Amino acid sequence: MAGSAGWTDATTAGYPATGGAQGWGSGQTPSEFLENPSQSSRLIAPFRKHVRPKKQHEIRRLGELVKKLSDVTACTQVVDVGSGQGHLSRFMSLGLGLNVKSIEGDQRLVGRAQHLDRELLQTLEKEDRRNPQGVQASPRRSPHHVVRWVDPSALCEELLLPLENSPRGGTRLLLTGLHACGDLSVALLRHFSRPEVAALALVGCCYMKLSDPGGYPLSRWVAALPGSQLSYRLREGACHALEEYAERLQDEAPGLRTHCYRAALETAIRGARPELRRPGVQGIPRAHEIKIEQYVRRGLQRVGLDPQLPLDAAALRAQQAQENRVVAFFSLALLLAPLVETLILLDRLLYIQEQGFHAELLPIFSPELSPRNLVLVATKQPLGQAFSVLETEDG
Repeated sequence: MAGSAGWTDATTAGYPATGGAQGWGSGQTPSEFLENPSQSSRLIAPFRKHVRPKKQHEIRRLGELVKKLSDVTACTQVVDVGSGQGHLSRFMSLGLGLNVKSIEGDQRLVGRAQHLDRELLQTLEKEDRRNPQGVQASPRRSPHHVVRWVDPSALCEELLLPLENSPRGGTRLLLTGLHACGDLSVALLRHFSRPEVAALALVGCCYMKLSDPGGYPLSRWVAALPGSQLSYRLREGACHALEEYAERLQDEAPGLRTHCYRAALETAIRGARPELRRPGVQGIPRAHEIKIEQYVRRGLQRVGLDPQLPLDAAALRAQQAQENRVVAFFSLALLLAPLVETLILLDRLLYIQEQGFHAELLPIFSPELSPRNLVLVATKQPLGQAFSVLETEDG
C-alpha cells in the first residue's frame, strides 16, 4: 500500500490499563510503549529517530487522523502550520503519502526540519535497496517547507497557495496544527472559512498566550454569557497536566516546593518593580534543592532585576513555612483547569458551527503522555458516522 512505510502492524490497539511501564507513572500506558517505554511499536525505527516518546505518540495519532480526514473529504493538500522541526509533516508526507506544505516562522527550525527530511529519505532509500519487493509504487515526497509567520489578524496567502505538484481540478486544503500555540490556533480557525479549505484538524495549547480581546471568546454564544471572560491566571492554569500533578502530590515530590519559591520570588519582584506583572521566569534547574534565597536571587536576575537586591531573610523563612498552604492553594486552583479548557474548546467549536460548518471535539492522545489531548475536527460538509471512524486506532 502506498505510504505504508510509516507504521508497523500492531498486535494490540487502544490504551489498556496495564499500569506502570517505566517512565509513564502508574496510569494507563499506551499499548505502543509496553515493550519499550521510549520507542513506539506502531512506528518503524526511521520515524522514531530524533523524536521523543510523547511526540512519537502525537505524530502517529494525529497523522493517521489527518490521513483519514483527508480521504473522506477528498483533500488534495495538507498544510501543517507551526510545524517546528517538521516531525508531523515528515510522518504525513514520507510515512502516509500525503501532499504536505509545512509552515514555520523560525528559520532555524525550518533548517533543522529540512536536514531531518534528507536524513530520513536517505534511510528509507537504503531500506528500499535492501528490500526491493517492499518499494512503494509512487515516489516519496518530502514536505514543502515555508518560512512564514502567520498573523492571526490577517489573511496569510501563503497558507492557501497550492503546491506545484497538487492535482489539477481545484485545490482542497486540510489545515492542521499540533499544539498550535495561543493565537496560532485562532489563525487556523479563521482561515477555515476560506473556500479553498475543506477540513481542519487542530490541537491547541498555551491558552494564556491568547490575545485579550481577540483570541477568546470567538463565538457569539460564549461572548454573550455573563462572566465569560477568563483571566490570564485561569487560562494559564488550564495548560497544566492534572494526571502528572496528581502523581506528584501522592508521592509528596520535593519539586512541589518550587510553588512556594516562585510565590516568594513574585513578592520580591513586585517589591522592586510593582508594575512588572507575570514576568516569564526561565526555569531554574533543580530549584527544590537550593535555598529559597538562592532561588529568589537567580529569579531576579532572570527577569532583568538586580540579584543583589536586599532581601529580608526572616520574611523568606516565614514564606517558606507556608509551603504546604501554597501547594494546597495551587492544587485547588488546578481543579478548575478542565473546566476552563472545556470552555475555551467549546467556544472554538461553536465558532465553527455558527458559520454553518460542522465540527466535533475528539479525544486523540493518551492524557498521561499528552494532556492537551482533544482535537477539533471541522469540515464544510457533514461527515455523519465518519467522525467516529476518525478517532479509531488503526490496526
